[in-house]
Amino acid sequence: MFETAFTVEWGDCDEAGIVFYPNYFYWFDCTWQRWLRKLGLSQRELKRRFNSVTPLVNVGANFVAPASYDDELTIRAEVAEWQERRFRIDYKLSVGSLQVASGFEQRAWASVTDTGALRGASVPQEFKDLLR
Repeated sequence: MFETAFTVEWGDCDEAGIVFYPNYFYWFDCTWQRWLRKLGLSQRELKRRFNSVTPLVNVGANFVAPASYDDELTIRAEVAEWQERRFRIDYKLSVGSLQVASGFEQRAWASVTDTGALRGASVPQEFKDLLR
């Protein structure tokens, strides 16, 4: 499991003063990238070390309560499911003790060919072990 935080900025909010929903998807991805970096695996390092990337294939969210300007948003992420060529990351977002949203990303494991094309591949055990 991984945890990080974001401060909700003015530009993250809509006319009603609450977080504009697409920002949650941006924060999901930022959380994933921070988790990788904590493990020493930026996207460049993933490509160098495993010759692979982790593109999104499905994403979703449930919005439970509003988050607003200046709120400190805590995001917890964990890999909820491993499949042969995909994995699912679940996210829980809260402001203090109040859960404001939850969501998921399903990512594929894709090898980069010599021509730069992506080809689905099995998720390496080494990568799974790093995230556990």
